Amino acid sequence: MFDYPVTLTPDEGSVLVTFADVPEAITFGADEREALVNAVDALGTGLSFYVDARKALPAPSKPKRGQRTVRPSALECAKLGVYRAMTEQGIKKAELARRLGWHMPQVDRLFDLRHASRMDQIEAAAAALGRQIEINVA
Repeated sequence: MFDYPVTLTPDEGSVLVTFADVPEAITFGADEREALVNAVDALGTGLSFYVDARKALPAPSKPKRGQRTVRPSALECAKLGVYRAMTEQGIKKAELARRLGWHMPQVDRLFDLRHASRMDQIEAAAAALGRQIEINVA
């Protein structure tokens, strides 16, 4: 759902990572392995800019043959899924807070990708939007 293709470019003793779909997400690593680890954090940060600006999330493009993909952490994916459902339905944060019986700071923390929200809170928000959280271990 949030698997974004990455471009890995050797750059003077390091590997540069960019995302065509999320141009705000740029990072590097000493080698490909480190670059991909750092890419997870960069992608989460890049996507948080969309959430903070209350913009629609960019859709991941189809990776080219052999191209690697990166996704945010599982918690961030759950939050982003709820955010996407909310924006697709045209629901504002204030309405979600009303449906959940929460105060606005609680909803703000729910969509803060760096905040360690509890999964039951994310599930409650998804349910308030008529959705559910599914976890798949592959």
